[in-house]
Amino acid sequence: MIGEHILSNLKAPNRKKRKRIGRGLGSGHGTTAGRGTKGQLSRSGSKKRASFEGGQTPLIRRIPKRGFKNPCRQEYATVNISVFERFEEKAVINPEFLKDKGIIKERLPIKILGDGELAKSFTVIAHKFSKSAKEKIEKAGGKTEEVSWKKEYAVNKQANNK
Repeated sequence: MIGEHILSNLKAPNRKKRKRIGRGLGSGHGTTAGRGTKGQLSRSGSKKRASFEGGQTPLIRRIPKRGFKNPCRQEYATVNISVFERFEEKAVINPEFLKDKGIIKERLPIKILGDGELAKSFTVIAHKFSKSAKEKIEKAGGKTEEVSWKKEYAVNKQANNK
């Protein structure tokens, strides 16, 4: 019973006609095409930037500026020594090894941090070590070796260009 009269009970959806501007005086949107008379916004191609506040001093200029961004700041990809526990003992852990294992993703110099405990001994090669990381690695019977980031980067860059 319900399915029989569905088509006969349908109503047409409300469709609002679009405003056709600039189509003569009789349309109600002729001459100035709804833009008003004169002024910046009545002109063709006129736009105001999103931050424009009508001549008032913009918010970005009213707020005081604090601090600065150091252009020479060096960022590091950090790895804690607790991660090394999953590798076999006496392994040589270097940047390529960490990248292959998916521990680091971004192409930044690596800094080893001392969070966690280390029971196995490793040879760890990285660009920088925290004091606690260095102590814990050497206490577990491992070795630490710092390599320069700039030289390695230059070598890799040349290899990629060939």
